[in-house]
Amino acid sequence: MKNVRNDAVGAMSPELRPLTLGILAIITCAAFEAMAVVTAMPVVARELSGESSYGLAFSMYLTASLLGTVVAGSWSDRKGPGPALGVGMALMIAGLLAAGAAPDFWLVTVGRAVSGLGGGFMIVAVYVVIGRSFPQQVQPVVFGWLAAAWVLPALVGPVIAGFVTVQFGWRWVFLGVAPIVLAAFLLVRPRTRRIGPLEASDTGPAKARTLRGFGLAGGVFAAQWAVVRLADTARSDAGTVWSLAVLAAAGVVVVLLVLPALLPRGTMVLARGLPSIIATRGFVNVAFFGTEAFIPLMLVTSRGIDPGTAGLTLSAGAIGWSAGSFVQARVSFDRKWLLVAGSSILSLSLGGFALATTAEAPLGVLALVWAFSGFAMGMTLSSTSVLVLKLSQQHEQGRNSAALQISDQLGGVVGTAGAGALFALLRDDGNPGHLPTFVVIWLALWVFTAAGIVSGLRGASSAEDGPDRTPSKSMEGTVPA
Repeated sequence: MKNVRNDAVGAMSPELRPLTLGILAIITCAAFEAMAVVTAMPVVARELSGESSYGLAFSMYLTASLLGTVVAGSWSDRKGPGPALGVGMALMIAGLLAAGAAPDFWLVTVGRAVSGLGGGFMIVAVYVVIGRSFPQQVQPVVFGWLAAAWVLPALVGPVIAGFVTVQFGWRWVFLGVAPIVLAAFLLVRPRTRRIGPLEASDTGPAKARTLRGFGLAGGVFAAQWAVVRLADTARSDAGTVWSLAVLAAAGVVVVLLVLPALLPRGTMVLARGLPSIIATRGFVNVAFFGTEAFIPLMLVTSRGIDPGTAGLTLSAGAIGWSAGSFVQARVSFDRKWLLVAGSSILSLSLGGFALATTAEAPLGVLALVWAFSGFAMGMTLSSTSVLVLKLSQQHEQGRNSAALQISDQLGGVVGTAGAGALFALLRDDGNPGHLPTFVVIWLALWVFTAAGIVSGLRGASSAEDGPDRTPSKSMEGTVPA
């Protein structure tokens, strides 16, 4: 399939319409899976006695996504996005089936990790498809539609998942999503397998990047598992505590050693331009997804709300996300400043969510505040996606898209694992719905929104317009600080 670069071509033109619909089907499927699983997870944790490891069920998904993202980036540059997309869909289905049949909570976590590995393959493949098949001025519209693809799953996903959980059991939430994933893959597969590798591409040291990906995923896994266990075993003997502390420290060291080589140079120190744009993505994800993972648990345990109704708060966030993405596709000023605006709105809304939780505000108020958080994320993440593709050479779109997703997923891991560790440390077995515990989590995560404002300002300070202005935007060289 030839890359369509005609400036007059729209996303729904005859030559692009099948591909556009196929991509939207994939994202809709992934959105339904996410909304359904988050809604059912409080019941899963209660029935399988997994409350202390609640955060791991989410962070392990993202940890495995890190590995899938790194591998898929180089693979998509060498072979095209089709193979990565196929493997990703197969892994996601396998993970759903494993989680649905799991007799213990740790096996549910393993199933989520397998699904996460598939999700990492899938999302990078989708980004490469967009970068190679859609004209640059159409890409903001496509990313806006991808966000809009979350609306229907956000509206019906929690309701359906809540109903299925109550009436048939939580296992059918996982098992029932698997056929939907398969249907989406069968729809898009004929459209993507014809998008091959570039005729000439400098794919770089793919083997070394894959090994670094294993190191990153392993380090993240060791650190988060040790931190959660350390918080949950505070009364254990000194030897166990020290062993866990050493494991956590070793995991952090490994991450710090391998991560810089997987990101554009200067990302760790917020260099101007592309590095800070990617860093902003990570900071806002820490705050948003760390909070989102624990909203249903707070509502179910503190308010006694059923899972389906609790999930509607997440629906409000998803709708706000779609609205924010819709707005970013229609701005007339430099979209880099949307990073600052989005991080600022997220900071205000997350602080407001902590206050509303403290005051035990009505569910409608919580949903409204969370909708503003989603609006900020839709504005920010869609803009970072467009900017990364714009600032990347075509043969580097796979690697740079992978770098963006690494920041994305690592932020989610830090947010969910950190929130999980705080929850394990502060929770009261006699009062699992203790509100101050959740408020502390919200406030700790709020700090990262301030970091997102700073990195957004650094990202917006670059005057670069795209890859034609700068020879390389790869992992090996970017804008100096």
